Amino acid sequence: MLSRVANSIYWMSRYVERAENVARFIDVNLQLLLDAPPGQEQQWQPLLNATADQDEFAQRYGQATQDNVVQFLAFDPRNPNSILSCLQAARENARGVREVISSAMWLQLNKFFLMVREAAAAPMDVDLAAEFFHEIILSSQLFTGITDATMTHGAGWHFSQIGRMIERADKVSRILDMKYFILLKSPQDAGTSFDLIQWGAVLRSVSAFEMYCKRHGRISPRGVVEFLVLDREFPRSIRFCLRSARDSLYVITGTPPSTFRYAPEKLLGQLCSDLEFITVDDILRCGFHEYTDQFQTKLNLAAQAIFDKFFAFQAPPSPISAPAANLLPIA
Repeated sequence: MLSRVANSIYWMSRYVERAENVARFIDVNLQLLLDAPPGQEQQWQPLLNATADQDEFAQRYGQATQDNVVQFLAFDPRNPNSILSCLQAARENARGVREVISSAMWLQLNKFFLMVREAAAAPMDVDLAAEFFHEIILSSQLFTGITDATMTHGAGWHFSQIGRMIERADKVSRILDMKYFILLKSPQDAGTSFDLIQWGAVLRSVSAFEMYCKRHGRISPRGVVEFLVLDREFPRSIRFCLRSARDSLYVITGTPPSTFRYAPEKLLGQLCSDLEFITVDDILRCGFHEYTDQFQTKLNLAAQAIFDKFFAFQAPPSPISAPAANLLPIA
């Protein structure tokens, strides 16, 4: 497969997943505001912190009000991480590989983009905002389902899977981290009914509320972190996402499992190994925000290694070739 084609499929999938997760960011905050006690101030700044867009937003919008943040994160064409920008980028990547993806994928993605562009051209009705962001989530899930059902599960599909799962793991970690920035005014609020409402909203934001309750029952911060970070079976847990990305990477390279030839296999393998042996108590002991920072740094290194290996231009090898790389076990 040409690196140009693989790159377009990878980023098409990442951008659609990113648009869905930005919608989830906004939706969880809207739900928290509905459940907040009377007099609780609105806090939209944490969403910007979670997406790492706070500096750009401050320069152009100033105060982090609901209208400003929703406009910036959903519809601002100058924000490369807005829902509208992500879908436009996904659509352009899909346009360049229409001979590889299915026509059903292209039609759904085009319909998805046009829906958001139409919404961006009209004022957002506050009463309908939650419904709109739910529609974005459903449209993204429909695209994912169409991709799995209509695209041959060869190298192209596996690049799509890697992009989707890396993006999902990153955004789930950011949604969890956002909980530590939002709404609590003092340590005394921890463990209150409002605190539990917030954790329930976090679970709903990643469509995990029902599965969590079936697995753990009562909501607790420890249980939520364990479920969304370490669960082996839930498809939006960080552990599940990275294992799926790693497995697809092995299919593409042909490297035997639990070994590595290339940097992406090593870095993804190490991340998966860390998640195999760490416990929720280890995470909370070091501080979840600190753990998330370290995780996102390692994940970014793995994503950069994937780009360098598969998508970046590489000069032809010199006539004197280096010895073939040995298969090495992943630490």
